[in-house]
Amino acid sequence: MLNTQQFIAAQQAQVESFFDLTHKAFSNMEKVVELNLATARATLSESADLAKAALAAKDPQSLMALQASVLQPSAEKATAYGRHLADIAKSAQADVVAVAEAQVAAVQQSLHQLVDVATKNAPAGTESGVAFVKQAVEAANSAYANVQKAAKQATDIAEANFNAVTETAVKAAKAAGKSSKKAA
Repeated sequence: MLNTQQFIAAQQAQVESFFDLTHKAFSNMEKVVELNLATARATLSESADLAKAALAAKDPQSLMALQASVLQPSAEKATAYGRHLADIAKSAQADVVAVAEAQVAAVQQSLHQLVDVATKNAPAGTESGVAFVKQAVEAANSAYANVQKAAKQATDIAEANFNAVTETAVKAAKAAGKSSKKAA
């Protein structure tokens, strides 16, 4: 069974994991804030330049050409922002998964130790009960592994779908930019 030192060590590991995960969460939030500030700065600067160029336009055709020249880069910048944000989210998810996997591994190890101790100390005639508990633990571990595998596949599919949608949006923006330039 668990003794006091093992219990204290488990609690310390839990606290360390919590603070490690909290630190990583704040780090990822800082990345999002930095990204948003950089985006806001760039947008403000580009808006000022665009306003100056629009005021300097001599005729409606040059104003339309200016508008068409802004469309494609804006879509590409929005796509780049989305990709960067998705990378930050993916990094945060990886941090959480790593901590969760470490916790599950520790729990599994403790459970195996508990089952081994119980097996050694089990009274005669309880072998079938002990075997049942061992099978239940193995089935739970197998089920967890299958859920983990399915979650990874779902994440990979979602990422592939995001990349496909992003690529489609960029192509559509490029096509719209070309057709606007032709119309002007």
